[in-house]
Amino acid sequence: MPLIASWVPGANETSCGFPLNNLPCGVFGEPGARGRLCTAIGDSLLDLTGLAEAGLAPRLGTGPDPLRADVWNEVMAAGPAAWAALRERLTALLAEGAEEQAAVARHLRPLAGAELRLPFRVAEFTDFYSGRHHALMASRLLRGPEATLPPAWDHMPIGYNGRASSVVVSGTPVPRPWGQIRPDPGAGPLFAPSRRFDFELELGAIVGQPTAGPVTVARAEAMIFGYVLLNDWSARDIQAWEYQPLGPFQSKATATTISPWIVTAAALAPFRVAGPVPPVPLLPYLRPHAPLHPDIGLEVALAPAGGAETVIARTSAAELSYAAAQQLAHHTTSGCPMRVGDLLGSGTISGPAATARGSLLELSQGGTAPLALPGGQARTFLEDGDTVCLRGAAEGAGVRIGFGECHGRVLPAAPLPGDWPA
Repeated sequence: MPLIASWVPGANETSCGFPLNNLPCGVFGEPGARGRLCTAIGDSLLDLTGLAEAGLAPRLGTGPDPLRADVWNEVMAAGPAAWAALRERLTALLAEGAEEQAAVARHLRPLAGAELRLPFRVAEFTDFYSGRHHALMASRLLRGPEATLPPAWDHMPIGYNGRASSVVVSGTPVPRPWGQIRPDPGAGPLFAPSRRFDFELELGAIVGQPTAGPVTVARAEAMIFGYVLLNDWSARDIQAWEYQPLGPFQSKATATTISPWIVTAAALAPFRVAGPVPPVPLLPYLRPHAPLHPDIGLEVALAPAGGAETVIARTSAAELSYAAAQQLAHHTTSGCPMRVGDLLGSGTISGPAATARGSLLELSQGGTAPLALPGGQARTFLEDGDTVCLRGAAEGAGVRIGFGECHGRVLPAAPLPGDWPA
């Protein structure tokens, strides 16, 4: 799709991640004030709640106006026809030569410095394990060089139900978690702050419509409202001690950071590609009916406290073995009801190259090969004060669909309560 020209300054630059083709969904607000729905265009933020109050936005449904809510769940619940109507109207209002330019311009404000909030109310969080390169390497690093993927891995998307309550928006600091660790395999466990704290580079898909039974992959694709960058912080030493036989628990419950902008499925539609060819034929209910994987270039940057950031990994979301629509369709097969605002994590996205690994567990080979940073520093796992920043964009034909940043800084472990047993 070619670039759609806009009258908003900066929106037509080829380096801009927020052209008129994008129109991501966010929430902003002044400190202490109620959140307001917004989109990003060029270097500006457009107050969509203000547009609705001024009568410039489309009316989505017959009930209370979803654009006057403080999160995007009500818009999602209005359904795909409403999503399309909103996108069509915003495109017309912001396109070059729009008649309402002067009226709309009153609702623009600088994007820089805006307080962006969690853009939707997270109903539930499911974290999948759909990146083959990561899954195989992590298995070998955690269980030994002879470890293989579970037999089911090639036949279905594997996942676990996580904690919606610990999903936070980009910029929220993340304290180092406490937990049981066993640094000496020949001794018993300790209760201590994690010594092997890590990030995970993931893509999050947001379910925009509820289900009441199994749905097809094609139906699931139409139910996905959009995507966010997702960092599923992981305590590898807690994970190694706890995860057999039931999988991760406390090691993944500290925080899951998402980007403040939901990039809609409609904006990413021109960038869909076929995923990796499965090593065995999938059962019919999981077979893709069309290219499903958004080809999003991804990168991870790490900045020590007081230091400059270094890009430590680059990969692509097209490396995932299972797309979000396949994950969602599989999730519904048991009759599990999916709700508006459910968040599906892709699993860590890594590529085959040594520089395309989406976690420090892989980049440092389980802590045996420290990752060199400028200034003589090195990392095996995250240290207090480190900031991890994820970025992503789909690019082609002079159009760049950006996600903005997903970042968080590691804080020291919080002190335990005074009555905590010694």
